[in-house]
Amino acid sequence: MNALTQTAHKWVSGYPREAYAFVAASLMNAVGNALLWPLTTIYVHNVLHRSYGEAGFVLLFQSLAGIVGQLLGGGLYHRLGAKRLIVGSLLLTGCAQWGLIFAKAWSLYILVMAVNGLLNSITMPAVNAFIGFRWPTQRERLYNAVYVFNNIGVAVGTTLAGLLAAVSFNLTFLFDGFSTIGFGVFFWVFLRRTGHSEDGAADALPLGARPQAELPGIGWLLRDYRLYLFLAVGAVLATVSTSAWNSGVAPYLNQQGLSPATYSFLWTVNGLTILFGQPLTTFLNRRVTQSLYHRLTVSALLYAVGFGFMLALHRAYGELVVGMVICTFGEMLMNPTQPALIAQTTGKSAPFYLGLVGGCSSIGRLIGPPVFGNLFDTAGVTPILATSAAATAAAAVMFAAHYSVRKRPGAPPGRALPM
Repeated sequence: MNALTQTAHKWVSGYPREAYAFVAASLMNAVGNALLWPLTTIYVHNVLHRSYGEAGFVLLFQSLAGIVGQLLGGGLYHRLGAKRLIVGSLLLTGCAQWGLIFAKAWSLYILVMAVNGLLNSITMPAVNAFIGFRWPTQRERLYNAVYVFNNIGVAVGTTLAGLLAAVSFNLTFLFDGFSTIGFGVFFWVFLRRTGHSEDGAADALPLGARPQAELPGIGWLLRDYRLYLFLAVGAVLATVSTSAWNSGVAPYLNQQGLSPATYSFLWTVNGLTILFGQPLTTFLNRRVTQSLYHRLTVSALLYAVGFGFMLALHRAYGELVVGMVICTFGEMLMNPTQPALIAQTTGKSAPFYLGLVGGCSSIGRLIGPPVFGNLFDTAGVTPILATSAAATAAAAVMFAAHYSVRKRPGAPPGRALPM
């Protein structure tokens, strides 16, 4: 317990005072969000009396809506301002989550779940952009703190989800909505008390009043490929590879006659590694991967090493546990670094690029499960692990290419490269 307290103290020490409340509110919001997604398949099958395939259909539509939401969240940030965009989307998301209590008809349930995916994803790039603009000198550490505490929230939320669903699934929808709306109310109060000039003066101007020079068009932003293209391709490759866990390792363990608890334990290992592995990632960031660009490349290489290790040695369960630990360190370096790098190198256009790269990551999550599911049916887990190792190695090449094009003469001005 002492070690846990000391580790938690290191994470949160030295932040601006107002950031503590923000991280705590994000934790509670993560707890609420985790009440919904783990039980979707079971709810569709047991309550709505639909097949597991139809449950996958729901998740597909939710993911597609989530991609659109990421793009909208990034594109609307400067047009609406942080307060209207984030608070509004959170309040609407909470109402949509409550709507699941009444959405018992199949078509209505699919629609409400898609709306949930859309609205919830709108807040993701917006909140990341807000952190980057609000605390520019602390954003790297804050992205990491939010990532760590969100994972704690997911662990707590998934546990509570099972307990609440044992009483009633409607309770999970009810508490999920309360949590999301509570975060929206917190954000509104937070901005009123601390001021909300998140990018200099975004909310100080009425809607549509920003000079055109400060709001470049989407076409112009997309033409500046050096800011996002290789980063987005790398993100797709990385997220495709992580589907190996659900669509490769899980059926492999089941095929070997092991209980579902053995697969769940891998995610317990993931959570514990995130919790107690912070000192090692801090050491790596200070001594080895001081540049955000290098950190991103190393994160993909760690994923490749983890999947490669399991490819060579997946006969015993212990090797899968070791592979999970290695891959988790890749995750711990990648997840906070990606938004920090975008926020640092794209200036006021950061919300758009956060949404664009986040949407591309979601495409990877769409591609992975069906491809790996069919691959497992025909050839087993070995080609899945090989594909994941190759994909993450290719992601490392893409991240290195992103650094290469950014350091060339003629890179967009005013966006310094950390060396």
